[in-house]
Amino acid sequence: MKNYYILAGFFLILKSIIDAIDGELARAKQTPSYIGRYLDSVFDNILNFLFFISICYVTLSSWWIGLIAYACMQLQGTLYNYYYVILRTNTAGGDTTSKIFETKRPSALLGENQKVVNVLFIMYLLLYSVYDKIIYTFDRKAYNIVSIPNWFMTMISIYGLGFQLLIMAVMLTFGMIDFIVPFFICYTSFIVVFVTIRKVFINQRKVTK
Repeated sequence: MKNYYILAGFFLILKSIIDAIDGELARAKQTPSYIGRYLDSVFDNILNFLFFISICYVTLSSWWIGLIAYACMQLQGTLYNYYYVILRTNTAGGDTTSKIFETKRPSALLGENQKVVNVLFIMYLLLYSVYDKIIYTFDRKAYNIVSIPNWFMTMISIYGLGFQLLIMAVMLTFGMIDFIVPFFICYTSFIVVFVTIRKVFINQRKVTK
């Protein structure tokens, strides 16, 4: 069984690497895509759900506890994405397909089908809007700061999906599958720490005319 856990950990890391390369290639080639952006987010959400359901099945854990851990992982990732999108939005030449507030259906880009974009947008809202609202409630004024320093983004990257999957892969490799669900529930406590750090140390506002 341990060999299967190690193999699962390997594929989690491989998935994370491919996910990162995909986004970087799109930005490097300057070929933004709403379809790619929403598909990536929707699939990540579904896969995270399946990860925790599978762990609960193998460890005979409560499904409700697994769902809580899944929700916690999504909330962690949403906090990271919230600050990351703010950083990219305030950076010249930043990503144009990601927005701080996803409220309006975007117009399809060249080569995209508007109906497909609309469907994926609705799916995205169904899966992420609750988490977006929760994080916005925690830190309403973050979107209006001048910039987010690299040291803060490095710190908060522990909530990035790549790092989350790395933690899961390491725990699987060392036979700690029983601790994955409780770990990700407790891991959520850092949200309070990061939001507090942002409010105390990063609060320079944009100048409005």
